[in-house]
Amino acid sequence: MSSYKNQLLPMEKVFRDPVHNYIHVQHRVILDLINSREVQRLRRIKQLGTSSYTFHGAEHSRFSHSLGVYEITRRICDIFQRNYSVEKVGKDGWDDSHRLVALCAALLHDVGHGPYSHTFEHIFKTDHEQLTVAIITSPETEVFQILNSVAEGFPEQVASVITKTYSNPQVIQMISSQIDADRMDYLLRDAYYTGTEYGTFDLTRILRVIRPYKDGIAFSMNGMHAVEDYIVSRYQMYMQVYFHNVSRGMEVILEHLLDRASELFEEDPDLFAYHSQLLIPFLKQSFTLEEYLRLDDGVLNTYFIQWRDEKDVILSDLAQRFLDRKPLKSIAVDSAENPLLDQLRELVEKVGFNSRYYTAINSSYDLPYDFYRPESGRHRMQIEIMQSDGTMIELSQASRLVAALAGQGQGDIRFYFPKEMIQPHPANASLFEEDYQLFAQHIRNGRLIEKTS
Repeated sequence: MSSYKNQLLPMEKVFRDPVHNYIHVQHRVILDLINSREVQRLRRIKQLGTSSYTFHGAEHSRFSHSLGVYEITRRICDIFQRNYSVEKVGKDGWDDSHRLVALCAALLHDVGHGPYSHTFEHIFKTDHEQLTVAIITSPETEVFQILNSVAEGFPEQVASVITKTYSNPQVIQMISSQIDADRMDYLLRDAYYTGTEYGTFDLTRILRVIRPYKDGIAFSMNGMHAVEDYIVSRYQMYMQVYFHNVSRGMEVILEHLLDRASELFEEDPDLFAYHSQLLIPFLKQSFTLEEYLRLDDGVLNTYFIQWRDEKDVILSDLAQRFLDRKPLKSIAVDSAENPLLDQLRELVEKVGFNSRYYTAINSSYDLPYDFYRPESGRHRMQIEIMQSDGTMIELSQASRLVAALAGQGQGDIRFYFPKEMIQPHPANASLFEEDYQLFAQHIRNGRLIEKTS
């Protein structure tokens, strides 16, 4: 890796960015990767999927996020080399020969995402991390060809950062940890584009107090309050944006739409042969990397427009609801096993909706910060605070604020149903009047269902 300095551009390139002001590109390989087919595809995939139906400004792409993660990683490398190089601090310091691996991994960390990322993954059983590794290491991709021009075996080194097997834990934690370049960029970027000020935090201060040590990355004690601010911001963004019940209602519509298409394909494989050809390998659940890379949000949206006119009433209706922003309504429930839910599903069926496609249980939980708990059997990387004597203390042990959040699952369980159940169409209102009234009564009674959305 010592030859990477020969890859510097004659003059630095910059990309104007609303979050970081400028994205600075100094290496030829980074510029070439940005211009590659696989990275340019990310321009056509929204970062927040269906959240743009709730926060209309959230039209930003995974491309802009990837550039942001690269830029934060570049700044961290500069800080480490300037203040904490191995030449200055010894074995606990930063070896700058790892810089190019870190920068490439940062830029490419999301290159395997598909259209409407997580919903698509769930229906078609894809894995964006595995596909990221495949894109980086497959000789057929432009990304591989560019990386391989740096050095033989370099693509595999970059991929090992994604799989968390790279030899330097500092590099891994830059890209994937409790407080990494990925999370720092998407919190700031998503807050900016959704207009949610409480998602912001003091990135400048965090970068002032970040430092390497032999087992990874830590933060100086005098910057603990900036780290606390980040944790609280992350908590707020999950509660107010990522877990928003309307966005989840649109996700349910999208999931059921793709699920219905899969069911219809099993019944008649020729159904989509004339207008949805690029989706057929996924309906067959047998696809190549090249076929995967042909998909983006626009491809699916085009198919949804065509599905509006399909003879299948459910497929047509769900496509219309998704395209015209008609989310399912929801109520918060205490448990997915609540016996009252079966009665609600029966009422939905009785008035003419297929409960498989027009109802859903959606639970959305995340931990704003999960400190190390050996008894749990699984944990995320700790945030280490370096004390003045050089010893480490885990963040929740040093911060009462974080301790109050640590390990507490945040989110809710919601039952989704058609809006027509509480606002029936006049043509059906009299025909099923008692059923609608009973449904509304169950929604309001508060016995086991907490509140309406």
